[in-house]
Amino acid sequence: MDEFLIFHPTQIFGGISVLFQSLHDKSNITSYRTIIESAFYRNNVRKIDSLAEAYFLAESSTGTIITDIPVYRPEFHDLPSGAKILVFNDGAVIGRCAQARRIAFTPDVDEKKFGEVLREAVYQTRFKTMYHAQSVIGLHPDFMVRANLLIPEGFENTLYNWLINFQTINTKYAEMYANSRKIDDLEIFIFSDPYWTHPDFPLGLTFFDPMHNVAAILGMRYFGEFKKGTLTLAWGTANRHGYASCHGGIKRYDDKKFVAAFFGLSGSGKSTLSHNKHGGKYKITIVHDDAFIISMEDGSSIALEPSYFDKTADYEIGHPDNKYILSAQNVGVSVDEDGKMFLITEDIRNGNGRAIKSRLWSPNRVDKLDDPINAIFWLMKDPAMPPITRIEDPILASTMGTTLATKRTSAERVVGVSLDKLVVEPYANPFRTYPLADDYVKFKELIEKGVQCYVLNTGAFMGKDIKKEVTLGILEQIVEGTAQFEPWKDVEEFSFIPIDGFIPDMNDSEYRNFFKERMMDRLEFIRSRDEETKGYDKLPEETFEAIEKITEGL
Repeated sequence: MDEFLIFHPTQIFGGISVLFQSLHDKSNITSYRTIIESAFYRNNVRKIDSLAEAYFLAESSTGTIITDIPVYRPEFHDLPSGAKILVFNDGAVIGRCAQARRIAFTPDVDEKKFGEVLREAVYQTRFKTMYHAQSVIGLHPDFMVRANLLIPEGFENTLYNWLINFQTINTKYAEMYANSRKIDDLEIFIFSDPYWTHPDFPLGLTFFDPMHNVAAILGMRYFGEFKKGTLTLAWGTANRHGYASCHGGIKRYDDKKFVAAFFGLSGSGKSTLSHNKHGGKYKITIVHDDAFIISMEDGSSIALEPSYFDKTADYEIGHPDNKYILSAQNVGVSVDEDGKMFLITEDIRNGNGRAIKSRLWSPNRVDKLDDPINAIFWLMKDPAMPPITRIEDPILASTMGTTLATKRTSAERVVGVSLDKLVVEPYANPFRTYPLADDYVKFKELIEKGVQCYVLNTGAFMGKDIKKEVTLGILEQIVEGTAQFEPWKDVEEFSFIPIDGFIPDMNDSEYRNFFKERMMDRLEFIRSRDEETKGYDKLPEETFEAIEKITEGL
């Protein structure tokens, strides 16, 4: 087993240390960065020296369920021989909470107030044993960022899950990181305390200083907060260094040399579409189903994580794919006639049951795809849109990504908002910590370079459910080059594939008015970005004009 290496932040890589850089660039020394990074060097901090150590800590942690299910090929993952699937279940909260997010140096975030909050949060952990773990985000030498997590004793399962979700720094990856392309940026530091409470933040607090790659995750137990919190900073780093940051899945249809990327929130079908082999019809190579980046220079893509944080709802008890589970959260456990424990999946215990699955789940998995991307699919659950819509104008195509309409799922914790309410989530990425216009410009540029753009409705069209088989059939036509698109009456910017029961009939006044209302919602959203964010997420006027042109024709 490769030795897991821990590096001090001042250790030299390629002749330059992170501390040396920060001391010579005063813009990197902010109060937030200093408060959070300093917490890692206290004498109550214990460094975790191997993934095996993290496993044994989680196995011994109070409340852990040690199943009788062996981890498949544990040595491949730097886990001890005989490692079992560990289950840890949370309480009432089983989803992420976007309402708890705050971003430094944005409107309405008072620097003095949040500095005080962070200092006190760090101080309150002085009598707790704190674990320090390290990983790398980005699995190719072209893009690798080192990340550090600090978490208190009692949350060993969160520590373990973080390390198996991202890439532990074993001998192989230490060497790869040392020889990677030097990114002129700071490594990531995340301070956390799930025990934390504060009267001003009843939902907890996830605080980010993205320009300086630090975060605090406070009062949060759900593992998804730690996964997406880490990715938030990695995506921000990628955005600053010539990449489009993507919350979605990307794969190549090998025989057709066709690379497709799917952008959608949890529950939209992005993982299903990313992994699906169309009944064995195609050989598929996958980069990732949740987190990747696209090079603006050559269109190549890089995975940010080795494993998959997958829903267990679609995998029944005993499903063969469950053998690739490394750990599980918020799922049930029972025993068979021999007294052996097994997983109760399918969201019987609660919604949004989760498992971290091994990269071995995808037999044709790569960490970088040199082939440039061919097509972008915005996954929406907008009942005004047919199953497939093609958009050729780069301005409108990127604008539709900006106004990606969908529904929340049980993966998200929302207070005072119905999960059935249609919402707009730009590029399906609620984890953005940089101006929205950055994404708009990058995706527009990709489409200008020839990347195809489509809207896939994976929900229902005017009350009629769109089955997975319909969506997969559409993808096959596009990949094969046999798709026959027809103009959309009175909406010359859109075209669609006519499918019985899913025709956008503009002669139907009810549908026509509904479609116009949905487009008007997009106009309202674009305008709201300027006012609600005090200019931070203001979009170019051309986005408004692109949608307005459609509504004026109706």
